[in-house]
Amino acid sequence: GILEKIRSYLIKKLLPHLEDRRKYHQEFASSTSFHGVHNIVQTQSKTRKVLWLLVVVGCLAIAIWQICSRFIYYFSWPTTTTVVIQYVENVKFPAVTFCNLNRFQAHAVSNLKIIFLLWNIVSGVLQKFAVQDKYSQELNEFLLGNQNFSIKEFTKKNGFYLNSSTLLECEFFGKPCYPQDFEHVFTEYGNCFTFNHNDLPARKVSLSGRGLHLLFDVQQEQFTDEPALGYTDAGITFVTHSPKELPRFDGLGLLTPVGMHAQVAIRQLKSIIQEYPWGECKPDIKLQYHKIYSTNGCLQECKARYIQDWCGCLPFILPGNGTECDLLKFYNCVYPAVYDIEIKGLCTVGTHNSTCPAACEEMDYPTTVTYSSFGGEKAIKYLSAKLKKSPEYIRQNLVRIDIKYHDLSYKITQQQKALTISELLADVGGQLGLFCGASMITIIELLEYIFTNFCWMCIFLLLKAPEMPQWNNPSQNQPTHKEKKKGIQEC
Repeated sequence: GILEKIRSYLIKKLLPHLEDRRKYHQEFASSTSFHGVHNIVQTQSKTRKVLWLLVVVGCLAIAIWQICSRFIYYFSWPTTTTVVIQYVENVKFPAVTFCNLNRFQAHAVSNLKIIFLLWNIVSGVLQKFAVQDKYSQELNEFLLGNQNFSIKEFTKKNGFYLNSSTLLECEFFGKPCYPQDFEHVFTEYGNCFTFNHNDLPARKVSLSGRGLHLLFDVQQEQFTDEPALGYTDAGITFVTHSPKELPRFDGLGLLTPVGMHAQVAIRQLKSIIQEYPWGECKPDIKLQYHKIYSTNGCLQECKARYIQDWCGCLPFILPGNGTECDLLKFYNCVYPAVYDIEIKGLCTVGTHNSTCPAACEEMDYPTTVTYSSFGGEKAIKYLSAKLKKSPEYIRQNLVRIDIKYHDLSYKITQQQKALTISELLADVGGQLGLFCGASMITIIELLEYIFTNFCWMCIFLLLKAPEMPQWNNPSQNQPTHKEKKKGIQEC
């Protein structure tokens, strides 16, 4: 029936005769662009056939080995690092955040020593701090008796301030600057102030050796701290950072003690890291409360989310919108939550599979600092007369800081793919061309030859298949009542 018609059609139309198939194989071997095959087929000498067969098989084996090695190298995700130094006519000045090492006004904390400890607990979300057992009872008594006490407002009002009495001189690239050019920010050092913050137009310098010149009066008699908690120094600590990023001290700030003149030479370094799996960055990660991604900003937002979920409030020192935590929650919930986050590794930094992977682009400002004793004898006398202060006061309270670019250039450190897709294809093509004389056209020829033979094999197997029983027409297969009766009579 139908199967017979299909067979006859396949035999007449699609399946060539044996002689035609042999002729097709012969023509392919003679005309293919895969070098060496026609020498095996056309030569009459058996010795030459064997030699050419060995040559072709050997070259093919070497090509496959080389191609496999290139693929293995590619999937090891190799990278190279290039360093480029770019010289420019002007360069953007970084943001600089300054803090007094003595965090609080002495008159405000003279009868309130517990404030130093409270601020360390509050800022513990930024820098790990362990509360000793001997302070626990004192803390509990204060918190129970002062539940409406706001450490935020107390610190902002009674911490270090920046005005004409604490900032005696300020000059940027030959032009005067003032305390209102600085923006207030909370850090583990309490009240700090940032010059060239993100809300202002970008400041640029067009000459190396000139930049920001500052003269601070730390006023040791008016500002104090608690030596028992490790705050034993007097002076100014500062950190340089991108205007779009938050300042990060955490032991990374530069210290300038009183009576010293710090000369700070900075360079601009831009690091570009490849995305995973070549590098450790993830370009699709965006932060909710920061304009650009940074590991420090990501870490703060991660801590803020966990603390808000656990405690139902948000520390004012962390970014986000939520109910501000009071002191009681800081001590009983936020502080243990931060400890739990660090112990369990809930907010990790570094690799691609961590909570906060490395930034794809990061701006850094390496610094070189040199110090000299503040002022000679004549300079001390001049300042003493100008400020109406004693020479001893000047040596014990004044800090001079000069921050400038080393040169008008920036360095770009870029991580690059050691082998791209196009280079991998070029390597594969080069190996095939060198050892086999093959190209993309040759591969298409081979695919066409394989597909044609596969089709012929399928047709051949279909023609050799047994006839299918006619299950769908049982009346034609089963004998009728008359046929049964006739058969019995014949028997």
